[in-house]
This record gives sequence, C-alpha cells and structure tokens, in this order.
Amino acid sequence: MARTQAAVDKRRLILDAAVHVFARTGFHTCRVSDIADEARVAYGLVYHYFKSKDEILDTLFLERWDILLHAITEVDAQEIPPRQKLYAIASFIVDSYRHDPDLMKVIIVEVTRAANTFGRTHLPQIRQAYVQIAAIVDRAQREGVFRDDVTPDFAALAFYGAVEQVLTGWIFSLLPVGDREYENAKTLIVETICGGLERVEG
Repeated sequence: MARTQAAVDKRRLILDAAVHVFARTGFHTCRVSDIADEARVAYGLVYHYFKSKDEILDTLFLERWDILLHAITEVDAQEIPPRQKLYAIASFIVDSYRHDPDLMKVIIVEVTRAANTFGRTHLPQIRQAYVQIAAIVDRAQREGVFRDDVTPDFAALAFYGAVEQVLTGWIFSLLPVGDREYENAKTLIVETICGGLERVEG
C-alpha cells in the first residue's frame, strides 16, 4: 500500500512540475529533462510513468476537463434559473484560473485554443462542454426564458468563448488581475451573454 501511494505521489509530482514548465517555457520548447529537473527526480523516472511529454499534457488536460464536465453536470442538476446556472459555470472556470493559473494557462494555450494535434485530438471532450451548456440554453428557450432566434449551439459557443477570452486576457496581461476583477468578470460574462439571450417582454 505504501509503495502504491509513493508511486501516486511521484506521478503527481511529475504532473505538477510539468504544469510549471509548460506554463513558463511553452509545451513545444520544453524538454522532458526540464520536467525532471523541476520535479527533482531522475530523468528516467518521468519515462517510467509517462511515454512522452505529449502523454503528460494529455493527462493534465483530461483530468481538468473531466472536472469541468462534472461541475457543469452538477450545476445543471440544480433547481435554479438558467442565468444562475451560467453564472455558476462561469464562476467555476474563473475560480479554477484564480486557484491554479499555470494549469489553466497550459490548457487554454496548449490545447483548447491550439490549432494543432492536441486541439483536434480532444475535440470530442471540448465539444462535450458546449453540448452541456447548449442543453441549458435549449431548455431555457423551451420554457420561454431565453429568446429562440439564437441557436443553443451558437449561444454555448459564445458563452464559453467569452469566458475563455477573458482568461486569455489575464494570461497575456491584457486585462488587470485581482480578486475584484475575478468577481466582476463572472457577472459581466453572464450579463453580456444573458443580456442577448433573455426574452424581453413588451
């Protein structure tokens, strides 16, 4: 049991080190030896747990994306208005960046916004988030809360795109960063999207 836990700890140590290296130098320019140095482990130990740095990036993305998909599912299961659901999802993503900016930078820059092999490989997982958000919009439209002249798929892309673009602004220092900015962003994203989606009586 102790040996198994030690292996888990070493694997986690390598993954955490990779996050910092990928965020600092970029995935394509870093070497496996850089990850080993950051983790303070032998070079060969990295290959004991992972076949390549590509597999490390795969693992980091899938771990975080599965958490996001699970969070969206949990939010959607709550008996709250659609605007509150979108606010909760935006809050989860913004808070993920607040608590682990390096990891979110790696996922956004190296995977979800990357027109490369990783982006194409993980399109099904990336699209699943859009599908789940689109389902929230679709139900709101059928209930008469959201206008129905904007397709759910387009609304989902616009919503997630707005969230991701704000995070990108923080990553590249295009927007000010701080606790107040994080909280304001949650509200502004939802106001921007829902302001265009909600049905106006009159």
